[in-house]
Amino acid sequence: MNDRHLRRHYAELVTRKAGSADGRIIDAFDAIARERFCGSGPWQIFTPTGFLDTPGPELCYLYQDTTIALAPDRLINNGEPSLHARCLAAVDVKPGERVIHVGAGSGYYTAILAHLVGAEGRVDAFEIEKDLAELAQTHLAAWPTITVHPRSGAERPLPSADVIYVSAGATEPLRVWLDALTPGGRLLFPLTPDTGFGGLLRVTKIEDASRMYHAQFLYWCAFIPCIGARTSADGKGLAEAFHTASLFDVKSLRLDDLPDDSCWYAGQDWWLSTSDAPSEA
Repeated sequence: MNDRHLRRHYAELVTRKAGSADGRIIDAFDAIARERFCGSGPWQIFTPTGFLDTPGPELCYLYQDTTIALAPDRLINNGEPSLHARCLAAVDVKPGERVIHVGAGSGYYTAILAHLVGAEGRVDAFEIEKDLAELAQTHLAAWPTITVHPRSGAERPLPSADVIYVSAGATEPLRVWLDALTPGGRLLFPLTPDTGFGGLLRVTKIEDASRMYHAQFLYWCAFIPCIGARTSADGKGLAEAFHTASLFDVKSLRLDDLPDDSCWYAGQDWWLSTSDAPSEA
């Protein structure tokens, strides 16, 4: 099997494992060479019991649904492709949209996002780790629609965005992210406790509303921490919430008033509700 057939098979595999048959997502995974962003093999594959070296540098080991180490000393990886395929399907990135990618790493999923928005779209990628930001700038130089920012994506200023795609775990939906969303914009981020699994939360901005959002947990997940987006109080409180209540009951994010009986979890100035948000507010 030549490299192009191998990559096409991989693209079909990870997208269909994600429960999607979206041809645009398949084409995006097919179009972007993963080795450009993961370096030459052999590679280290992340497993629950540690890293496993691939037997050799052949691309057949890279084009699998595996998590590949980028900086194993910091547990920073090129994440599981089928998980990202699920995330991409969930935010439904459209041609011409503007995307913010927080935690770009070496740029692989940033390039996939750029493929999805096309020549009329824009991607602003933020990476706080200096060495990875430099790699991303090098790897993504061929994409004129991408700007790499070597700084935190959890701080102002941020450009307005139709999609905010966060690849590190936060303990709250940061106001800077919510404020950057356009009406109808989608924020997808891992809401994670200090220990154990959290959930991938999709937040959608309602037209003409500033303090109420549609919200839905999509999947259980575990991610490295998002620097600047974590508090110890929420980290502990979320661990209890995920343990005692079903994350799939959440239907809205509220910034409006005191939590009521529908509260699933309350942070300092935000709370998740099991009640729907109105279409307009």
